[in-house]
Amino acid sequence: MSSSTVGAQHRFIAIKEVQNRVPRKFDPPRDESGKRLKISEFYGQNTFDTQRLKEKLPKDVFKKLISTIQTGSKLELEVANAVAQAVKEWALLKGVTHYTHWFQPQTGLTAEKHDAFVTMEDGGRVLEKFSGSQLVQSEPDASSFPSGGMRTTFEARGYAAWDPSSPMFIMDGPGSKTLCIPSIFISYHGDALDEKTGLLRSMDVISKKVTELLHLLGEKDVLRVVPTLGIEQEYFLIDRAFYTMRPDLLMSGRTLVGGQPPKGQQLEDHYFGSIPARVLAFMSESEHELYKLGVPIKTRHNEVAPSQFESAPIFEEANIATDHNQIVMEVLKKVGIRHGFQTLLHEKPFAGVNGSGKHNNWSMQIESNNLDLHGENLLEPGKTPHENLRFLLVLAGILKGVHKHAGVLRASIASSGNDHRLGANEAPPAIISMFLGEMLTKIMNDIEAGNIAEGGSAEKAVLSLGLDKLPEVLKDNTDRNRTSPFAFTGNKFEFRAVGSSANTAFPVTAVNAAVADGISMVIDLLKSKGIKGGTDNAKIFEVLKEVAKETKAIRFEGNGYSEEWVTEAKSRGLLNLRKSPEALKELTQKGAIELFTKLNIFSEAELHSRFHVRLERYIKNMQIEVDCLKQMFDTQILPAAYIYHGVLAKAAADAKAVGVKPPQISTLNRLSDLIEGAKAKRSNLDDFSSKAEATHDEFKKSEMYATNVAEVMLGLRELCDEMESIISDDFWPLPKYREMLFIS
Repeated sequence: MSSSTVGAQHRFIAIKEVQNRVPRKFDPPRDESGKRLKISEFYGQNTFDTQRLKEKLPKDVFKKLISTIQTGSKLELEVANAVAQAVKEWALLKGVTHYTHWFQPQTGLTAEKHDAFVTMEDGGRVLEKFSGSQLVQSEPDASSFPSGGMRTTFEARGYAAWDPSSPMFIMDGPGSKTLCIPSIFISYHGDALDEKTGLLRSMDVISKKVTELLHLLGEKDVLRVVPTLGIEQEYFLIDRAFYTMRPDLLMSGRTLVGGQPPKGQQLEDHYFGSIPARVLAFMSESEHELYKLGVPIKTRHNEVAPSQFESAPIFEEANIATDHNQIVMEVLKKVGIRHGFQTLLHEKPFAGVNGSGKHNNWSMQIESNNLDLHGENLLEPGKTPHENLRFLLVLAGILKGVHKHAGVLRASIASSGNDHRLGANEAPPAIISMFLGEMLTKIMNDIEAGNIAEGGSAEKAVLSLGLDKLPEVLKDNTDRNRTSPFAFTGNKFEFRAVGSSANTAFPVTAVNAAVADGISMVIDLLKSKGIKGGTDNAKIFEVLKEVAKETKAIRFEGNGYSEEWVTEAKSRGLLNLRKSPEALKELTQKGAIELFTKLNIFSEAELHSRFHVRLERYIKNMQIEVDCLKQMFDTQILPAAYIYHGVLAKAAADAKAVGVKPPQISTLNRLSDLIEGAKAKRSNLDDFSSKAEATHDEFKKSEMYATNVAEVMLGLRELCDEMESIISDDFWPLPKYREMLFIS
């Protein structure tokens, strides 16, 4: 029996196995009497959050810790020791044996090195100890983490430092429980080696800039401003029996070949449809795991594509939301395996159907001693003239920042996976623009044209522009534009272009940086008009008018998928960076360097490291895909084609021998052409990938992979997919789309 027919038999066995699966039984948390607990009764049980800190620490120590979190002041050793003692006692009672400084290197994943709480005393006695110095810092080997050239490979020192603003949590494992301490990761010389350090710096900067703006408007009670984030996570689920038979999914996260099923998403019957029983069981267990970890998952539903789903949380501070999203991805993968699923987080695992994004819903919230101000969302239109003028000035700062730094925002979401998704029908285009909605667009256009009431009073101007009814109007008139990369959706901006597998830290850092710079420009304009600590409405409208004119190009309300928009965007001077290499190059431009260095978010070396790490990752991802496609073609697809070609040829010869016109001839000839064409493409792939590898300039190499190599891969795929449609089902070794996406 040929290897190809054996492969097909394995596929049929997998299909039968999947068809016989039943939902995994999951018993949710219960009390001692066996009654099922409400979510509120076990939520956060594995999290050492602010409430537990308040309960466990002396009042003065807790107050100092909160001050450190809110102001960034230095953490005193006595505070660290008290926290270490409290968290150790809590963790040991829960059966924890190890702790780890959980951090986010520039790999897109999380990293951890586990240490036991035990220490050896004189006489060989073992005790559980955990000191403040152990809490505050650990020293994992940094030599194998990407640094983008910030240090040489033999420099191994790296330091994981506790981030007290994010709650510690316990992660359950097989026979083990580990205390995870959210941390930043820096080099011996203090350079940021991770994703989170830049995010925390950017949050501090935007807080200072927006607070300065609010103080300028007379709101002196504002203490700080916190960026908030709600992260929608899209993903696919396929059965692991199919997953393990697909080398491309195993190696690259996406299918490199695969013909389209007769039915995909064209009937639009998946979105918000009834959740399959196995999937619902998976979702329920995932949510219970996340609730125990203090992750506020709120929503679950079917997405547009078959076997595609989404979860979404309640808004949190941006750094905590980012940590929680990393936990979400990890839990989705772990729980998926328990249910016989593989969770696919790639942006485009299946060609021809919608890919997956990670929509970042971003806003800003006031913290103040004034209870009337505390907790206000700065992107929520208010009820008074002053509040709506403040809203418009904040909006003006965002417009300025996104308009000036669109290239940085595009670079922040660049990846080989996202290249397959951006601009398709499920994702915004690579052109960064802003959608404000009909009402806000009219207001900005009226301000630009000077169509406001004369007289200078806030009341007259607000009435003239319709701002007095803005909160009510926006509830109905601010529809979402799914083609916009950066869309206003009533009380937040939705950065829709972020890829599903991405760590949100860098995209949000880019948004914070761009907006902080935009707010700085608005502050300078206000000061130039003489505003020093109060509201001068006429001068504020002068500033708004100036910003409305300058940023008109970035505002777009139409269809971002259309070819007309590509032409119009070019005429507006907007960037259209279709591929990752050209997008990432924006990080090396003068404007990007000035942005991050003047705000002290990244040094020039730290910014360049992010460019080099991402460029290198792009190249390596492409190399993996090329090698995987070659192996699949050589060892699975071509043998299947040869065998079926032989079957057809023998049948044709037998028919001819008995004087019957062979009906197989046309199929045989077409398959012959496909085999020869695919072999030629396979040879071309060798040639182009070899030329790319021979190129010493990393950027040129990435460009060659993005163009020539990617085009040949697509050409080879098209021929392989046509072979799949011709070769008998009994000979095809790879699970097909119709099986992976529809047998649940």
